[in-house]
Amino acid sequence: MSGQDFDHDLIAAAFRLAADSGWARLTIADAARAAGLPLDEARIRYPGKHALLRRFGQRLDQAALSAASQEGSVRDQLFDLLMGRFEAMKPHRDGIRALLRHLPSDPATTLLLACSTRLSMRWMLHAAGQRTSGIRGALRVRGLIGVWLWTLRTFERDDSEDLSATMAALDTALGRADRIATCLSGGRSSTEPEPDESAVPESPEEPA
Repeated sequence: MSGQDFDHDLIAAAFRLAADSGWARLTIADAARAAGLPLDEARIRYPGKHALLRRFGQRLDQAALSAASQEGSVRDQLFDLLMGRFEAMKPHRDGIRALLRHLPSDPATTLLLACSTRLSMRWMLHAAGQRTSGIRGALRVRGLIGVWLWTLRTFERDDSEDLSATMAALDTALGRADRIATCLSGGRSSTEPEPDESAVPESPEEPA
């Protein structure tokens, strides 16, 4: 079994168990047994649930970035990228709901997800050709995090097969963010190309 298949099966089993019994009761060993995977390899690949959440976030980013297109406006590109993440989350919707219900009682996991979300949103902005350095870049990242979290609330309640409510919420949130950005930049839309602020290329992993 390839590493990708192992990750897919273990993550899927983990979210199924979380949906049934809650996130707090979930263990990696239980998920491995439920998926019929060897415990020794599960222990190496996933020392704990935080490792599983980090890998899950990476897989969501991979799903979005693999279908990324540089055609259309920045807003259109961001819409497609974020919907790519939500589409990848859809098979695990019930387990994700269990995780979200658990977060208020687990500050460590909440902090982990906050950091992971920030990195993911930087990747989405880079994929849409937007810089994330400097004050302007930091505001872009913060704004896209707000768009993501606002839309996530709708996704949590959206039981439709085509995620129509999620798409509508995301479109509304991106429009609102674009209007705010336009006001803050003195009439310059966030979807317009910006001048190159630095000759040094930046990496999405580096702090903004």
